Amino acid sequence: MTTSSEPGDSRLDPGLNAIMSERRQLINLAYRLLGSLADAEDVVQETYARWYAMSRERQEAIEFPGAWLTKVAGRICLDVLGSARARRERYVGEWIPEPLPDRTEWISGRPDGATADPADRITLDESVNMAFLVVLESMTPAERVAFILHDVFRYPFAEVAEIVGRTPAACRQLASSARRRVRESQPSATPAARRAGIVRDFKEAWEAKDIEALIGLLAPDATGVGDGGGLVAAVLRPVEGDEQIARALVDIADKAPGLAILERTVNGQPGLVAQQDGVTVVVMAFDIAGDRIKHIWAVRNPEKLRPWTTC
Repeated sequence: MTTSSEPGDSRLDPGLNAIMSERRQLINLAYRLLGSLADAEDVVQETYARWYAMSRERQEAIEFPGAWLTKVAGRICLDVLGSARARRERYVGEWIPEPLPDRTEWISGRPDGATADPADRITLDESVNMAFLVVLESMTPAERVAFILHDVFRYPFAEVAEIVGRTPAACRQLASSARRRVRESQPSATPAARRAGIVRDFKEAWEAKDIEALIGLLAPDATGVGDGGGLVAAVLRPVEGDEQIARALVDIADKAPGLAILERTVNGQPGLVAQQDGVTVVVMAFDIAGDRIKHIWAVRNPEKLRPWTTC
C-alpha cells in the first residue's frame, strides 16, 4: 500500500485514524460474508489498497469514507463468494467455516493468554456461531450479502442494492429468503449454562472412552462433520447417528493416546480443542437442541487452525 504519507503517521494524514477505525467493522462484515478469517483479512487489505490508490482529491470528495469502504468491501466479498463456491465444490471432504478462537475460557471467564487488541477482534455473538455460518454457506452469494448487510449490520435496502447490484425490492426478497432458511434451521434455544454443561459432560465421556455416556449426550439423528487439508486426511462423509459418532470418537481416542482435550469458546459458544504435543489438531463446535447434541463440526484443516496456535 503506497500513499503520500506513512500508514502510521496521522500527523501527515489527519483522516487516517478515521479511515483505519473502520477496520474492525470491515473484518466483522467480511468474516460473516465469507466464513474465513484469512479471506476476510485479504478483502479488507484490498479495500484499503483501493482507497489509497485514489488521489487525495478523490478521497476528500467522498463525504462518508466508512460507507465507501463498506460498499467496496461488500462488492469484493460478493466476487469472492462466487469464486469460493466453485473452490468449495472441489474441496476434498466437507467444507466447514473457519472457527474463531477466543482467549477467554467459558468456565471461568478469565483470560488464559495474551490480551488481543480489541480493535482486531471479531465480535462474538449469535451471528458468528458455527450453526449460523453453516446455514449461510447454503445461500447464494446475493442472498448472503443482502441478509448479512441488512439483518446483521442494519444497512437499509437502498444501500444494500448498490452493493449487490439489484433493486431494493429484489434485495428485500433475497434477505427474506435467507431469513426463512435461518429460522427453519434454528433449534429451540438452550440456556448458555446448560450448553456449557453438556459440552463438558461430552468431554469427560470422550476422555473416559465411555460409549454409553456419549450416546446419552447425542441426539439419535446427530451428525458429525469433519474436514481436512494439508497433510490431514479429510473425512469424506458426515458420520450419522449417535452410536456411530460415539464409536468414531472412541476410535480417535484409542489412536491418539496423548490427545489433550481442552474446553474453549469456539465462535462464541462452548466448544472443545484437541491438542497433541501442544499443537492444536482439532477444533470442535456444537449445535445443541434441548439436552442433546445435534451437530458436531470438527475442523482439522491446518490452514484454518493457524489462529489457534497462540490460544
